Amino acid sequence: MTLDWNALLLDQIDFQWRGAFRPRLETLTDEQYLWEPAPGAWSVRPRAEATTPMAAGAGDMVIDFAFPAPDPPPVTTIAWRLGHVVVGVLAMRVAGHFGGPPVDYATHHYAPTAREALDQLDDAYAAWTAGVRGADLEEPCGPSEGPYAAEPMAVLVLHIHRELLHHGAEIALLLDLHGARS
Repeated sequence: MTLDWNALLLDQIDFQWRGAFRPRLETLTDEQYLWEPAPGAWSVRPRAEATTPMAAGAGDMVIDFAFPAPDPPPVTTIAWRLGHVVVGVLAMRVAGHFGGPPVDYATHHYAPTAREALDQLDDAYAAWTAGVRGADLEEPCGPSEGPYAAEPMAVLVLHIHRELLHHGAEIALLLDLHGARS
């Protein structure tokens, strides 16, 4: 029996995407999107209100950022997590491996609203899954992937899917904490 690994990897992430992660976000409000669960939380905010030394973004909104990251790392908002997933997890990989438009944290236009962020997320996820569908999973990732450079593309795909699961769970927890506020 021959296994279609591309389809199996896509089924694995799409099961979580359609069954758990994306439905939780369907009613995301702007207030939830930008809610800061702790003092000093990193978020997406208007450029004039940036709170970090390396806030990045091409438009009116920037994402809080510092390098090296503070220790301990700051709590982040849903807006920050979605911005990270869209840019650092999905879009940069689509650009680097599947012919997507060039993007990085400094050139991205961060969404000021939940709806716009979800549109960006949906677009990035669609581009990622389309790329994985046709990827040569045995081909090395290449130098842009740092520690994954010599690894086959399948290893990167598994890593990105772990990142989606990890950040999806964090976003779900932030939604739960927002709803449990007294």
